[in-house]
Amino acid sequence: MALDDEKAKGHVALKGFFNICREWDCTQEEMMQMLGGVSRSTLAKYQKVPHVKLSRDTLERISYILGIYKSLRVMYPTAERANLRIRLETSEPPFLGASALDFMALGSMKHLAETRRYFEAKQAG
Repeated sequence: MALDDEKAKGHVALKGFFNICREWDCTQEEMMQMLGGVSRSTLAKYQKVPHVKLSRDTLERISYILGIYKSLRVMYPTAERANLRIRLETSEPPFLGASALDFMALGSMKHLAETRRYFEAKQAG
């Protein structure tokens, strides 16, 4: 894949990520953690939504978040309800008293993957 294509993919991924984070009302800290513990300066650079080649790790993280967002939008009739659900504390595994967003903001790829599996299973009913 040409570097221009890689940079375009990075641009689209970041645009999607920040649009979702805006809907979920994420803090800078939450966004930094979901992107794998990036620094404030890296987050600020990404928030300009540049055409930039992202690492496979970052692309995979954003892919999980896009999947979680999609599952929530299928499960709930309104964006408002879907966006509230991500912050709802639940005793179900894997969250055990935390909200899905708090769990994802723990920062590991495993937390994102488990959250996506949870919502995809819920969606499948």
